[in-house]
Amino acid sequence: MSPEPPRILLVDSYDSFTYNLAALCRQAIPNCYVHIIKNDDIELKDLLLYLSYFSGVVIGPGPGSPNIPEDIGLVKDLWKVDDAHLLPVFGVCLGLQSLALEYGANLRRLSVVKHGHVSAVEHTGTDIFKGVGPVDAVRYHSLHVELSDAKNIEELASAHDEENGRVVMALRHRTRPFWAVQYHPESVLTRGGGIEVMLNFWRLARTWSSSRGRVTRPWDQKADAIFGVPWPYIRPLPSTPHINTPLSASTLKLSIPGLSAPDICEVLGVDDDSSPFVMLESAAHPGQFTIIGCLTSTSLRVTYTIGDSFVHLENGESCDQINLGSHDVWSWLTSFMNKRKVTDGSSEIPFWGGLIGYLSYELGTDSLRISTDRVCSQTRHPDVNLVFVERSIILDSTSGHVYVQSIMEDDDEWLTEMAEQLHSAARNYSTYSSYNTTPYSTKARPNTSTVILPDRDLYRSRINLAKEHLFAGESYELCLTANTRITLNDPLAPKASSTYSPSWQRYKHLRELNPAPHAAYLRLHPTTLLASSPERFLSYTRPPRTTYKLCPVKGTIRKGPRITRAVAEQALRGSRKEVAENLMIVDLIRHDMHGAVGENVEVKQFCTVEECKTVWQLVSVIEGQSADGTDETANHYANGALGWEVLRRSLPPGSMTGAPKKRSVEILQTLEDEERNVYSGVFGYWCAGGGGDWSVTIRSCFKYDDRYECDAHSWTKFNNPDFYPGVHEPEHWVIGAGGAITALSDPDAEWDEMLAKLQSVLRVFGAAVPRGH
Repeated sequence: MSPEPPRILLVDSYDSFTYNLAALCRQAIPNCYVHIIKNDDIELKDLLLYLSYFSGVVIGPGPGSPNIPEDIGLVKDLWKVDDAHLLPVFGVCLGLQSLALEYGANLRRLSVVKHGHVSAVEHTGTDIFKGVGPVDAVRYHSLHVELSDAKNIEELASAHDEENGRVVMALRHRTRPFWAVQYHPESVLTRGGGIEVMLNFWRLARTWSSSRGRVTRPWDQKADAIFGVPWPYIRPLPSTPHINTPLSASTLKLSIPGLSAPDICEVLGVDDDSSPFVMLESAAHPGQFTIIGCLTSTSLRVTYTIGDSFVHLENGESCDQINLGSHDVWSWLTSFMNKRKVTDGSSEIPFWGGLIGYLSYELGTDSLRISTDRVCSQTRHPDVNLVFVERSIILDSTSGHVYVQSIMEDDDEWLTEMAEQLHSAARNYSTYSSYNTTPYSTKARPNTSTVILPDRDLYRSRINLAKEHLFAGESYELCLTANTRITLNDPLAPKASSTYSPSWQRYKHLRELNPAPHAAYLRLHPTTLLASSPERFLSYTRPPRTTYKLCPVKGTIRKGPRITRAVAEQALRGSRKEVAENLMIVDLIRHDMHGAVGENVEVKQFCTVEECKTVWQLVSVIEGQSADGTDETANHYANGALGWEVLRRSLPPGSMTGAPKKRSVEILQTLEDEERNVYSGVFGYWCAGGGGDWSVTIRSCFKYDDRYECDAHSWTKFNNPDFYPGVHEPEHWVIGAGGAITALSDPDAEWDEMLAKLQSVLRVFGAAVPRGH
């Protein structure tokens, strides 16, 4: 019988880089099993009974301090296990600090914190650095150890900071098999001290175990019941009844020069505010495809609110509550989509039909198992708000082609009629333009907008509180945001009897003022969302051989006459602060991706300056694929469900939280006075052919309007006594804005940055940031 592969126990202190470290273990110790536990999953007395199953322990990084029991959990006790249970241990960051403290070292704050910074590391060339050359290592820490009072601890490496002096970077215990590094060997930018050091740890661990005759116990059901399946592990999703006949997509490819996305929307009746409408628009480079839903009275709407045990399904003028049963909303939607698989669509376009809509920021925090003290409100936006699109029109801005398609059975007549309508609209376009030379203004009239900004002094004080959390080691970066509210007392519609959508006119103005590659007009009552996002979040291709791609944006500079590419490169790639912010999110996203698809994750692009219509931005690209072809072979992943799982694991977007994600979100809940709702969630689509594309909801505004909303028994628009056609109530819009707070942040500069982001959307309402702010 061949020997069983080694097993590594990885102790996670609620960090956002844990799966990166697990991947490094697997790279250094081929075929090993990595079992991951939280530092508070099990008590030491119980863990001691199982240590003999493992060849070694890796103590991962985490937020907080080794002096705080809630932060360090059982880790502090592992350094003092008796000889009968002793085994090799390797610590990272918090792990090093804990080891040093248990043997008498002192914990200090750095004068200048190192979050996402790369430092040259000098080492002894011995132990875990044997045969290792120059080391450039990524550091994420605000605390460090001083070894002057430590017993049996030997320093192996250090960094020399201009601001902090000499800082311990690695150490070992002189008599026990314990080694640790302060820097992050698993970071994408660590060079020389990553896999090399982990290989040396494994060499030393095997040598130590062999010299003492330590033999690991064979794995059995008893251990399996405690530690479960090792990583990498793809979460099983509920099985779905087999579909014998998938839906088929019928497509017409047209060439209609001069017909824009807004033109098509107006052909489809976007001006009727009472009807749902969805468009995902690529309004600027590098976007390519615009997706317009051709909704009908029977288009199925899906909404869900956190805390409910059911989803709302709306179809035509009926609305039902469907109990989730054993599902959560994520697995329920997976089951929903697996019953609606589509084949035979055009390979030239990314969307054949499927779900379009948004997911809230709070849906992501709920997935992190972070409780929210929600205030009961009659104007709460759904956390999931989607519509299943069966008919659609796709515009390819590169080729100029227009695709009309349907996944409804025997729908050729509609395809033909819609193609003719589009051709007719194109023929009449010049005539239409000639008699409509002075369209109604898309701005609110002067003095009709009331703008309520966040309180400046309060926001600045929250920035200082955020920085204190950073200095204490609680987080590396915090994305602090606040809401601005706009009330329009004179809505746009010129006549009560006319078919006119103020929100659509505002969207058209937004796309003119701030054209974006990831724009959207989503009217899914009670929510209307106008988005002009520069940031794609997650996209995934159709199976087979699905590629999952996350594209974080951190670092932006507005274009101007003097802002050439060279100037933008220097301002973004040349900025230590901007690169550090991007690096933190890249490492976080690698962790999210590893957690969903396993080991096959790669940074394809790091901190590349991309040109958009109005800005230059610093973009990185992380790609992943399932190593075993899970997305192709497993029935429950065959319709893009693994992409949905990547999305679930990646929310809320790391660029909108900070890292480590869970602790950062918890801190932000104490610094922000209200929920973000739609803002800083995601919007996009899940194609019934298996692909998907989601963008971060920023540079956006949204409003609540329940006049057309249904409840479980009736349609509100027919029963709501406050709804009277022709009577215009004030409109209430929300704009979220903020920025990433780091240890280097200046409160005044951060306030100004928040206002600059806010201004790009405020102008849509004919408003501006009031003087004095």
